[in-house]
Amino acid sequence: MRYREDMLLRLLRCSKREVILLALEKLGLTAATLVNSRLPSVNALRAFVAAARHSSFKKAAAELHVTPAAVSHQVKALEEELGIALFRRFANGLALSPQGASLLPGLERGFEQLASAVDALRQSVEPNRLDVAVAPSFAARWLLPRLHTFMERHPEIDVRISAAENLIERDGAGRGAPAGVDAAAEERQGVAIAFGRGDYPGYRVEPLISPQLALFCAPKLLKGKHPLKHPDDLRHQTLLHDDTPFFSGDTSNWNVWFEHASPGAFASAKRVVHVSHAVLALDAAVDGLGVALSLAPLALLDVRAGRLVVPFGPSITSEWGYYLLTPNTAAGSGERTHIALFREWLLDEARRDDAELAALLGR
Repeated sequence: MRYREDMLLRLLRCSKREVILLALEKLGLTAATLVNSRLPSVNALRAFVAAARHSSFKKAAAELHVTPAAVSHQVKALEEELGIALFRRFANGLALSPQGASLLPGLERGFEQLASAVDALRQSVEPNRLDVAVAPSFAARWLLPRLHTFMERHPEIDVRISAAENLIERDGAGRGAPAGVDAAAEERQGVAIAFGRGDYPGYRVEPLISPQLALFCAPKLLKGKHPLKHPDDLRHQTLLHDDTPFFSGDTSNWNVWFEHASPGAFASAKRVVHVSHAVLALDAAVDGLGVALSLAPLALLDVRAGRLVVPFGPSITSEWGYYLLTPNTAAGSGERTHIALFREWLLDEARRDDAELAALLGR
């Protein structure tokens, strides 16, 4: 018990580097051992492993959230330090040299052991903690209003919610993870819920909710001088434009919707208000400011409460969506871990919502 208390006090005062050294200590290694062994830079070794896995500096850069030039520089520095060529470079990609192929398995095992040691240390200090990093609108409009059901079912789990703006993919590239994914999943007992195209190398990735976009407005807009009955009636209303991208390219979300509903009618829209998050667009719609085009699952609780209605269709499918990211180590584990319990609950909630939305939107 005394050892556990001492370890907790040490961990609370630790930087990320010191946490790794504590983990190495559990493996029987010390900082002096590492210095005396003249190991290359950890960043250079990570760059090599990522480039070897993808056979591409560009794809490795997307995984590590750096530039391809930075990955190339790290690998070249490693090759110069070791005095060997680790890759054969071609116009269309990379191939491991015999020496590189010999080095890779040991490095992969080493990084896995480091991750396991850090995981074991953190679990021993806070065994009931579950970190959930999530895109802000999803946290506010979907996760938090229903989280109490998970907490009532599993009161022993200490859930930590962190809303992270950098879990939203905004560049439209559709390649690699948003910058916040690695930081969120670095806590090995944690999960992340990201908004993007679903291309997140190194993680178990599962789509969470059906990415259907639909119109939502306050019930009062269905009546009055210009009641909403047809897409052409939107010319009398304020269009609430969530600037979060739902489609690739430079075309606005509203423009895509009008192309499905009433081609050319978007040009007659008189008022458009831009907001940076779905939660702002939906709050404004509840207040009667205008009509929001939003992911239907984020509006469902307001529809149930009678604060919002769907004036008319169609609903369309977004190219972007919400994805649950869990460590790959959790995918094959049969244990009832905190991650496994949270995943099971989350996917059950999503399936129930999808069934209700299918009836609401006539799908």
